[in-house]
Amino acid sequence: MKRPWVRRSYDQTRLWMRLPYSPTNRDWILDELGSRRIRPDWNNTVSPRRWEIARTHLRPLVDALAFRFGEVDVYLEFSTTERCDRRCQRAEGDDCTCSCRGEHHGGGVYWKHWTQVGEETLVSEFGRVVRHYLVRRGDMAP
Repeated sequence: MKRPWVRRSYDQTRLWMRLPYSPTNRDWILDELGSRRIRPDWNNTVSPRRWEIARTHLRPLVDALAFRFGEVDVYLEFSTTERCDRRCQRAEGDDCTCSCRGEHHGGGVYWKHWTQVGEETLVSEFGRVVRHYLVRRGDMAP
């Protein structure tokens, strides 16, 4: 493994984390998160094997990993609902100023199922989006 990573899935109650093996990893996690009351679980029944920790520890965990290892990959997953406008979808020019940033301009992505939620506003389930961030030691908040 090159560097540690943390993943927050929008529909999971726990963070997933991997870090280079050390027999003291559990103690390090407990010390860094400042409480012996947390329960980091090692899940070796899935691939990749990983630590699972309550979501509320995301920021302190990322900061501690970046400090210890120099950098950490952070993957944050979001459930997205796409917003657009009937005026945008009916547009004929190439100038788009709505929140879809031109993706649906002039009728693009016609196979989506749009629901009208206002006089002109449309929404559609888009699915999951994962954002990747590389956090380095110097990126941490004071």
